[in-house]
Amino acid sequence: QVQLVESGGGLVQPGGSLRLSCAASGSIFSVNAMAWYRQAPGKQRELVATITSGRGTNYGEPVKGRFAISRDDAKNTVNLQMSSLKPEDTAVYYCNLKGVYSTDSGAAYRNFEVWGQGTLVTVSS
Repeated sequence: QVQLVESGGGLVQPGGSLRLSCAASGSIFSVNAMAWYRQAPGKQRELVATITSGRGTNYGEPVKGRFAISRDDAKNTVNLQMSSLKPEDTAVYYCNLKGVYSTDSGAAYRNFEVWGQGTLVTVSS
């Protein structure tokens, strides 16, 4: 019903910048909360950043001051601008969206939560 496609991952040098994007498609009525998570090899998944429909944001401690989350509601897209990247930022990044979708008939609406497929970010010289 609703699916996400992530892009923007890749290899970047320490101190460099990278921008991730996550676009949603389907019978979407509204997208409420958007978030980015990441998981490094052998580590637990951790929250990177969140953004509400009112554009309020929250960041995990390791990325505060370096990452910025934003959204484009016209495109149902959430972005993550990463700067001053460190080797410790190396991980698979996943987007997560929560919202409401319409049924096939268009007469009913239901909540959804969907995850992206993940995109690898590698920070290394």
